[in-house]
Amino acid sequence: MELSFKKTAIFPKLILLIAPFFLWGTAMVAMKGVIENTTPLFMAGVRLFPAGFLVLATAILLKRPQPRTWQAWLWIAWFALVDGVMFQGFLAEGLVRTGAGLGSVMIDSQPLAVALLSKFLFGEIINFWGWLGLGIGILGISLIGLPDNWIYSSIQGDFTPLSFDWHNLLNNGEWLMLLASLSMAVGTVTIRFVSRHADPVVATGWHMILGGIPLFGCSFWWESNQWVNLHLQDWLLLGYATVFGSAIAYGLFFYLASEGNLTSLSALTFLTPVFALLFGNLLLAEVLSPLQSVGVCLTIVSIYLINQREKLAKLFSTVFEKKNLTKQSLEAEKLATETAATLKEAKLTVNLTQSAEEVILEE
Repeated sequence: MELSFKKTAIFPKLILLIAPFFLWGTAMVAMKGVIENTTPLFMAGVRLFPAGFLVLATAILLKRPQPRTWQAWLWIAWFALVDGVMFQGFLAEGLVRTGAGLGSVMIDSQPLAVALLSKFLFGEIINFWGWLGLGIGILGISLIGLPDNWIYSSIQGDFTPLSFDWHNLLNNGEWLMLLASLSMAVGTVTIRFVSRHADPVVATGWHMILGGIPLFGCSFWWESNQWVNLHLQDWLLLGYATVFGSAIAYGLFFYLASEGNLTSLSALTFLTPVFALLFGNLLLAEVLSPLQSVGVCLTIVSIYLINQREKLAKLFSTVFEKKNLTKQSLEAEKLATETAATLKEAKLTVNLTQSAEEVILEE
């Protein structure tokens, strides 16, 4: 889905495109205080299960068709497993086991996986500008999410602050966030197959309900005191994350993913940490460092490059073609000039030879 619309409709469509990532970013801010008073799997279930009913209710009001074939339900079940249970579960568990910096960088790096899967499965064109944009986007979210001392130390060749625990992968936050990122990438690509058999909005609602049931089951089996420490403010924040950060955001995202260019749409995920950072600054008085400010700028540049990659390729192709034509014209003109000079010189030589022969004959 390219960011190129008619001027009369650019703002409504642009708002729809950006809305999921704005809502995800603000929902992350809302969840920062709640995670300390609840358990991760319960929080994931609350975000997913009720939101599914809201999406389905909206689909019924819009008179969208319900799934009718076993192929549709199989794809929805796979969709629920990958994007519901696995993504939300890994994300929730990863949030409590890793710092916000590295975790957010890993989860928001999923556009790379989406780009590779989309290129392989659907033949989407990435080209030089797309890869450049993806690379700049990863750099941008790294500057946003990683601690400044990590970056400065790495530039100086000191990697001691980068401590990883790879001995226990299931309890390793970085590993869990990476699994969450890959799960979301697979879920994003899966919606294309789901939409061939079922309405994408209806499928999104059902996958949230079916994905929320195992999360609640695992929570009640392994966790305790899920809601004991939750206060009214926490429930309100959970409500915002459920209604806006899940129901509306996921409904819009997967509807757009079912129709548009997955690489371009997924690249907008880079906006999620930007919105989280900006609203963290406004609401929680979190201060942006100089590196984070640079990261925000790089993120915006990356999104432009990815979404305009085909236009940029055509533009530079035209420029190079004109340059080559100009070069060929100059070379042709130079060759013509040299040929004319050679012919003139040859003619002069012939004339001199004829004159010399005439002189000899006269003598």
